[in-house]
Amino acid sequence: MTTADWIAADWGNTNLRLWALDAQDTVLAEREAPQGFSTLEPGDWEPLLLATCGDLLAPDRATPVLICGAAGSRGSWREAPYRTVPCLPNGGAEAVAVAGTDPRLSVHILPGINQLAPPAVMRSEETQVAGFLAGQPDFDGVVCLPGTHTKWVHVSAGEVVSFMSTMTGELFGLLSKRSILRRTIAAEGHDEAAFLAGVEASFRDPGKLLNALISLRAKAIVAGLDPVLARSTLSGLLVGADLTAARAYWLGREVAVIGAEPIAGHFAKALAAQGVPVRMAEGHAMALAGLVAAHEVLA
Repeated sequence: MTTADWIAADWGNTNLRLWALDAQDTVLAEREAPQGFSTLEPGDWEPLLLATCGDLLAPDRATPVLICGAAGSRGSWREAPYRTVPCLPNGGAEAVAVAGTDPRLSVHILPGINQLAPPAVMRSEETQVAGFLAGQPDFDGVVCLPGTHTKWVHVSAGEVVSFMSTMTGELFGLLSKRSILRRTIAAEGHDEAAFLAGVEASFRDPGKLLNALISLRAKAIVAGLDPVLARSTLSGLLVGADLTAARAYWLGREVAVIGAEPIAGHFAKALAAQGVPVRMAEGHAMALAGLVAAHEVLA
């Protein structure tokens, strides 16, 4: 295996994804480990990093490692303070050095971004925004990053102006797996018509969301609602509620959706149903592009 000139890593709450790159930023190898902030103690981070990429490190020099995400959260490996909006999404100039024990590593962690009013924070999503803007520097609009906690990020003149977060993904997981609806919702499957109907129901009468959720259980009992249709409707109701809450962000603006399928596609279709033009970008690719841009600043 060829040794890396440097390593880029997106290290979140539950997962580490890293890329070994050469001097031209060509990817030599990609690795994953299913551990992150939710399971690691402060002393666990460096050993796990070495276990994941130790064979990619040069034996006679320190390999630079640049990390975004929850590795910089308070109580993690090394806290990287937040920057406050408005600010550039590229935090390479303010990356925090991490004192390690292995001389083959030279680790820096990127800061996150916060907003004072209304209060909001993000880590790693700003790096994806930076990666998107590296390829489309003239973009002026809103970046939607759906996931466990969806982010809506207003970008103008290359800066993050403001952003908001929603718990859409987490709520879907809790409702479908741990609530009374769990026996009603299929573990997988998707019906596009049921999803869009759920989106429209939330738009039409957002005040009835809680009633619409429990109605899924009642429809399963009295009308034999198909579990896949129930899953798709639940997804649509929550995505529709998300879009309703974020209307001030996307209304009248161009929107870029960054993320992984299928959730990114669901958001794009829900926005398209409201007549919103949408660009799409894959989340991991944007994280890597953002890390490359930050590495150029740090170097």
